[in-house]
Amino acid sequence: MNRRRVLTLIAWSVAFLGWFDLPASAGTIFGHVHARSAAESTAGADTAGSYGSRRYKFLEKIDYNALRDFVVNIDQVEAPPSADLLPVRDKVTQRDGAFVPHVLPIVVGTIVEWPNADDVFHNVFCMSETTPFDLGLYKHGDAAKSVVFPKTGRMEVFCSIHTKMNCIVLVLPNPWFARADDKGHYTITNVPAGTYNLRAWHERLPSKIKKVIVPAEGQVQVDFVLGLGDTTSN
Repeated sequence: MNRRRVLTLIAWSVAFLGWFDLPASAGTIFGHVHARSAAESTAGADTAGSYGSRRYKFLEKIDYNALRDFVVNIDQVEAPPSADLLPVRDKVTQRDGAFVPHVLPIVVGTIVEWPNADDVFHNVFCMSETTPFDLGLYKHGDAAKSVVFPKTGRMEVFCSIHTKMNCIVLVLPNPWFARADDKGHYTITNVPAGTYNLRAWHERLPSKIKKVIVPAEGQVQVDFVLGLGDTTSN
């Protein structure tokens, strides 16, 4: 390999690192998060009650073991993307009468596209005070519409035609977050070394916060159990 090619590769490497603004020393946070009902947290609790009565046959109890879409993130740290970089882009697809994914965590300033993969019309709207929008009616084959999210917060998104279509865009102040997989495992990479508040979130449950010390290199494990029976922070 000649000297000019080596210098070119070095220049590309420097540009790549600068483009993504990676920290000089960073670690990885990983772990597991799941939910537990208040009845499971209380020994000897009567979980049956009067549910056998025909009066309550329409009630469907929450299966805490089936809950998905947990999000784990570094809390109370503002680190938006540099204005010199291209905006981050993400996507929520309207497919089979649902928004996919149901929960989308993003960093503030992200542009989210809303393609329709169904052969019927859908609508995408949000009544949030910080980022209200209404994308109108469109279907598969129409140009995908997009929305930029400049403010942090929980954005509830709906379809004006189909009552059961809804999703949540969770706009976060920094890029150190992860949505857990279907088995509850998560990994957050490239976290600058330091001490942080790590938050586990679910749309139906109180959040929980734990202190975490991220090493300059290597990994640290933090597990969470969320539930209405335990709202303490560690």
